[in-house]
Amino acid sequence: MSSTDLRRTLELMGDRFDFGEYEIEAYLAVLDHGDLTASEIADHTDIPQPRVYDTVRKLSDRGMVEVRESRPMRVVALDPEDVFPSVQESLDELVTDLAARYTAPARDTEAVSLVKSRPSILRYLESVVESAEYELSCSLTPDLLDRFEAELAAAVSRGVSVELIVTPASDALSVEEFAYEDVATEVRVRRGITTPVMAVADGERSVYATQDALTDGSERYGVIFNRSALGFLVGGFFNTVLWTTAESLVSGGVEAFPRRYASIRRCLKDLREADSEFTVTVVGRDVLTGANRRVTGTVGEMSLGASDEVATLTVQTDDGPVSVGGRVAAHEDVEAHEIHVERADIGGEGA
Repeated sequence: MSSTDLRRTLELMGDRFDFGEYEIEAYLAVLDHGDLTASEIADHTDIPQPRVYDTVRKLSDRGMVEVRESRPMRVVALDPEDVFPSVQESLDELVTDLAARYTAPARDTEAVSLVKSRPSILRYLESVVESAEYELSCSLTPDLLDRFEAELAAAVSRGVSVELIVTPASDALSVEEFAYEDVATEVRVRRGITTPVMAVADGERSVYATQDALTDGSERYGVIFNRSALGFLVGGFFNTVLWTTAESLVSGGVEAFPRRYASIRRCLKDLREADSEFTVTVVGRDVLTGANRRVTGTVGEMSLGASDEVATLTVQTDDGPVSVGGRVAAHEDVEAHEIHVERADIGGEGA
């Protein structure tokens, strides 16, 4: 379909469904009685007599009724089963042609946006889950877990570490009823409808929405961070507020190395639990100058506060110790964006 034809089809579809109050009243009256004169339509509806003829002509132009030019003029109902299939066919053809012209938004553009459409929020959730390369954090309702089960299972299959919160806890299926180990590395549940729906992929792409935004509530909004420098706020909120206050349902333990981390807190927890020596490569930026910085060495001292407010890793390099913190680090030497870890007895940088 050419651009001109497509535009005309859109205009026609808009015209066809642009029913005013009078058109609706007249159409239903004719359907109820089979056929009516203009005077009878006025009697059966609240349409003023002078407006009946224009109203009937509009219905006739849209193929909804047949006008018989008798004396008096009669308006005859057409079978809706004969009328509306053509509307459905036109709509199907229109959607097909519009889909062919659709250009998906580029994923690499840095952007922060507010969306108020349920389909848009769901589309972004799916996109974030599918984009994860090595680390994914999710907070989902049981219904959303069911909806994105295949996407989460695919992420686990390609080696992504998946931390999943199911909320509200009262609606979550038990481990006997659902194979959580197929869709997540570790699963926790959190009570209440105040827990947001969210997903964070590799500390870069994220989406945050209220549960109401995905039901029939009035508070409908979602925030999208598409490779934005502000996206770490969502990941930090997940790790320090949601994850730490959720109850364990499935514990995955420490994963095999080598491994990449977007969260320094998760990295430190795993290193503490693992009984081994590690080499590490940190990709980030210098806290004082803002310049890109890459640090490689062995794991030295680790500091992780009881409530995760402090998280520092010391890397022993050939030039001396370098302190590494998470996003917006201030006291450390380097702000870490990505951390590559592997066991020291394997060798290499893990990059």
